Amino acid sequence: MPPKAGEDNHIKVAVRVRPFNQRELESNAKLVISMDGPTTTITDPTGRGPPRPFTFDYSYWSFDGFEVDENGVCVPADPKYADQRRVFDDLGADVVKNAFLGYNSAIFAYGQTGSGKSYSIIGYNNNKGIVPLTCEALFADMAQNTDISRQYQVTFSMLEIYNEKVRDLLVPQPGAPGGLKVRQSPKTGFFVEGLKHVAVSSYADIEHWMNKGTVLRTTASTKMNETSSRSHMVITINFKQILCNDRKQGTTKTSDIHLVDLAGSERADSTGAVGDRLKEGSAINQSLSTLGNVISALVEVSSGKPGVTVPYRDSVLTKLLSNAIGGNSRTVMIAAVSPAAINYDETLSTLRY
Repeated sequence: MPPKAGEDNHIKVAVRVRPFNQRELESNAKLVISMDGPTTTITDPTGRGPPRPFTFDYSYWSFDGFEVDENGVCVPADPKYADQRRVFDDLGADVVKNAFLGYNSAIFAYGQTGSGKSYSIIGYNNNKGIVPLTCEALFADMAQNTDISRQYQVTFSMLEIYNEKVRDLLVPQPGAPGGLKVRQSPKTGFFVEGLKHVAVSSYADIEHWMNKGTVLRTTASTKMNETSSRSHMVITINFKQILCNDRKQGTTKTSDIHLVDLAGSERADSTGAVGDRLKEGSAINQSLSTLGNVISALVEVSSGKPGVTVPYRDSVLTKLLSNAIGGNSRTVMIAAVSPAAINYDETLSTLRY
């Protein structure tokens, strides 16, 4: 029986606002975001339009109301402040529970370049994001197992999708110019041919490989963020539970947890994109649009609308995540937004997405 938390809600959507960054502070940025419970409101800095409220499952205020402890961790100084642990408890903890029940899951971080997606997903220094906290919780729960007939196997993979081409982030060599091939199996669905999967037995193992992969990820400077990620990064944790009966016969329950740091959504004039950056931005926005279309179609399917086609095949990203964003899977979307007036148009676009 699925856990009570989120048992009837296969899709959760949250929004999180970060503090002003250095660029915004230097421009004397004006705050245009406010939050009240699950509702996020954005105010037009020109005053020409009324405030626009958007209601989500969760609205996380991480703009202010915190202090930094002796370990460099941002901790609440005000009950309104949402730290990394609170975000994980609301969104990541159920993913771990559902993995033990055999459900696939996907957690996405979405938003414009520099909005704080990577902070929510990966974290920074001792401020661990959803990926490390999910991994720690998974192995902690495994360690509590006292049933000798139950065994666990965990593998880890990490890839990036750059201009619709797949690259293995666990392999230093760049590989073939066209990237790894995406194939389809009648049994397992879409998969990446030749992708490296490594066996892991602790979060320390995952952290080792994750650090290696993050270094290889494609980044480039834009006007909005000097370390802008120009690719979608997909971390997949494959979790197998092997149950043996008295006759030494085994049954296997498998689940995939996909943790996705999406490339920044953006307008070309905001980022100063030209040449390769402009081409990248076009591919990024097209891929994100396809993901939005897939999720919209799934909502229509779940509401009972007949004849709906889910366009999984329209992008590499949605092909690879098709087993985790439909059916009995669990999907979490975190929309990361800037609080500043200078990013009003991008923030409004993210909230509408």
